Amino acid sequence: MTQLLKLDRERHIAIVTIANPPANTWTLDSLKQLKQLVQELSQERAIYALVLTGEGDKFFSAGADLNTFVSGDKGTALDMANAFGEAFEALSAFDGVTIAAVNGYAMGGGLEAALACDIRIAEQHAQLALPEASVGLLPCAGGTQNLTALVGEGWAKRMILCGERVTAQTAQSIGLVEEVVASGDALSVAIKLAERVAKQSPSSVKACKRLIQQSRTGTHAAGLVLERELFMQLFNTQDQTEGVNAFLQKRPAQWTNS
Repeated sequence: MTQLLKLDRERHIAIVTIANPPANTWTLDSLKQLKQLVQELSQERAIYALVLTGEGDKFFSAGADLNTFVSGDKGTALDMANAFGEAFEALSAFDGVTIAAVNGYAMGGGLEAALACDIRIAEQHAQLALPEASVGLLPCAGGTQNLTALVGEGWAKRMILCGERVTAQTAQSIGLVEEVVASGDALSVAIKLAERVAKQSPSSVKACKRLIQQSRTGTHAAGLVLERELFMQLFNTQDQTEGVNAFLQKRPAQWTNS
């Protein structure tokens, strides 16, 4: 990839590392590259899961470099806001499972990147915050919406309106992260979890993810209808035939993502 994003593949898993020391901040270029990379990986039939992490042992990502906004130029701000939104919306729309291996501080746009993932694994020393209001800004890459969906209005308001920074342990207790692990273990634990995705039908995973995420904006009744529609659509896939036959024949399924 580039010096700002590193890509590794491990079987059916894509590992994307934010590599912009010292704090793994996002730039306009790295955000555009993330969007393109995620969209390309989503089209690779052999990739079932994506793990996002930060380089080093202190920062997952500190978000945007505030020097970007020091001039107050509205054109620059608009470009960055659009790039953040498009990159993280692409991450959220990835066909497979996305897991954030939060290996340190996840601040601002760094936390928003983790929020765009399906699952978050945090190391015990990690701290998480959306401090934008303390510098006259606001989370513009899904932070206000995704954090509220995960933890509810109360904690979202504490973190965004009051600027409260939470530890990994608190994050787990409020539902912001799914698991807390020892320092240095987030990536390996995330990869092990991603490996479990390969045992699931990619076609089913894609449909189920769509159903789960539609509940953020759709009604319960609409979700029930869509469940049945997508269930029937699976009968157009080779994975459905393979999955049922593999189970009845007592053998591992050989998925083709088709």
